[in-house]
Amino acid sequence: MGSGPPAGVVITAGAAELLARLQEHHGPVMFHQSGGCCDGSSPMCFPRGDFLVGDRDVLLGVLDVGDGVPVWISGPQYQTWKHTQLVIDVVPGRGGGFSLEAPEGVRFLARGRVFTDDEQAELRGTPVITGADYERGERPCARGQVVTDAALRTCPPAR
Repeated sequence: MGSGPPAGVVITAGAAELLARLQEHHGPVMFHQSGGCCDGSSPMCFPRGDFLVGDRDVLLGVLDVGDGVPVWISGPQYQTWKHTQLVIDVVPGRGGGFSLEAPEGVRFLARGRVFTDDEQAELRGTPVITGADYERGERPCARGQVVTDAALRTCPPAR
């Protein structure tokens, strides 16, 4: 990669298009990667400020869509998945009840790509940004890219 550690989160072109439409209608938005419960493990999209980020939540990154879309995950869940790049995609189906895409007939879907050994080594030296850090003004130095489906190297969703 060369230009710093890999992004903790990226987004597919289709998901980025939907996200841009949601931003036009709802203003600035954010994601929180759900840890289960009501909506499984879907990335939930909220108007920014409608979901309270916890002090120990971890910022996976800011997606390069519109003015930037922060993507958060709970601290304990991050510890389980820190070896994996989150890839936000969109598929047909009913969105999570509280997520902004719910009325659109599609839902955001989290896919994973395991970081290579070299990428994991780069990430070990990179401090994470927690909700408390973000509140104090810390921000990531790069944004998560919009990627093509061919670049994903992830498993397709179960049918």
